[in-house]
Amino acid sequence: MSKKESTIFGVYPVLEAIKSEVVFDKVYVQKDLSNPKVDSSLATLEKDGVTINYVPIEKLNRLTKGNHQGIVAITSPISFYSLESIVEKTLASKEDATFLILDQISDVRNFGAILRTAECTGVDAVIIQKKGGAPVSGDTVKTSAGAIFNIPICKVDHIKDAIFYMQASGITTIAATEKAENSIYHTDFKKPIAIIMGSEGKGVSKSVLNLIDEQASLPLLGEINSLNVSVACGAFLYEMVRQRSL
Repeated sequence: MSKKESTIFGVYPVLEAIKSEVVFDKVYVQKDLSNPKVDSSLATLEKDGVTINYVPIEKLNRLTKGNHQGIVAITSPISFYSLESIVEKTLASKEDATFLILDQISDVRNFGAILRTAECTGVDAVIIQKKGGAPVSGDTVKTSAGAIFNIPICKVDHIKDAIFYMQASGITTIAATEKAENSIYHTDFKKPIAIIMGSEGKGVSKSVLNLIDEQASLPLLGEINSLNVSVACGAFLYEMVRQRSL
């Protein structure tokens, strides 16, 4: 498992990296590029949920000074885990399994801070969606203070699929939302749980809220009606720690 991201550029190097099952975070492709080999490789990457960015050649020139041939790939600093294997393994060994599902967290600093808190509070795995969330990059490594290497991260096609799987496995899903009637202090965290945290702007999506088992909120006593998602996540996780330590 590498501890930093790296850049691969050029058609054949990228193709070879794909064949070698290198884990990519994102790929930049020159706009209007016409190359059958590149098209084939992009189709493979898209199936794996890799973000493809179509950009002007000037962007590629800034990313690397080499002969990029219209394609630059950024590798991920970590390998990802299978959701099914992590859940099965955790439930077999713990009575109070804890999972964290991130619904479209987009800010890399929030993502890194959440990973750091999750690792410190004993979360068993973090689940993210393949598309639409913050990248798993060198910046994530930095903001997580290295915690990213100590906690399994699972990528799924859709958050809903992860929720259905958790529920089928006997795990209670709890969404963090200011609209909930129950606060975290009236929510039972002493059981196998999966906490769902929403995006910075919209929170947990309505379609996800319709699926989960419970909702919980944080008391807000000031004029502002929401907290930064990484701060809110920390409050949820440490309430869980508090209850389980009693």
